Amino acid sequence: MKNQIASFLLAIQFLTRLPVPGWFTYSEARMSASAAYYPLVGVMVGALCSAVFWSVSLLFPPLVSVIIAIAAGLLVTGAFHEDGLADTFDGIGGGHTCDAALEIMRDSRLGTYGTAALVAALALKTATLTALPAHMLLFAFPAAHGLSRLSSVITLATSRYVRAEGTGKPVAKGLSLPSLLIASVTGAAICLAWIYLLPEAPLLFGLIGLAIGHVAMRAFFEFKLKGYTGDTLGAVQQASEIGFYLGLLAWL
Repeated sequence: MKNQIASFLLAIQFLTRLPVPGWFTYSEARMSASAAYYPLVGVMVGALCSAVFWSVSLLFPPLVSVIIAIAAGLLVTGAFHEDGLADTFDGIGGGHTCDAALEIMRDSRLGTYGTAALVAALALKTATLTALPAHMLLFAFPAAHGLSRLSSVITLATSRYVRAEGTGKPVAKGLSLPSLLIASVTGAAICLAWIYLLPEAPLLFGLIGLAIGHVAMRAFFEFKLKGYTGDTLGAVQQASEIGFYLGLLAWL
């Protein structure tokens, strides 16, 4: 139990800028196991976005409230996944070979491809969420953030890490069956909570959109890289999250 709690805290520490207690000891085994809690951390981030949206919407119109809620998510995560999305597009767009792409993705500077992808992603989120009914949006945030991080975990389980070293290396050494099960159960719980509180049809459309985003993003980078990096996991999360929102909107 102590190891599981430590892994959960490591997941929070890795995916967000939230403070965590310092009593636990880091180990690669615990870091690897932390992937089991990525969806749960995603739900926490999404719940924060929902709370910010609800609070701000008491004073401001939907567009302003959505932008502030998205900004709150960026603040609490340090734009961690958005940075991965931008680096992925810079690398795949600017690198003619796998090695060249990986080298570009290591560069901390933001290029044209990454800038365009980041602007497009934030614009799509803003436009889509603003178009959703407020009551659905409150549940869309935690569902999308949680399920899109499950999408990243699925990538961990079904692809290979292509760098010799990197921030994702400890997690990439192998996702155990119990960890995958915990992440999957969290995803199932998100879906069941949605079905209990809202109609099933928009969830189905959202899941279809999420799956399309997952597959499309993986096809985009795996064709060249033949695997994944920490940056591309962020790109998968972003594409899956946006796909979920677009699926909800398509249902309306």
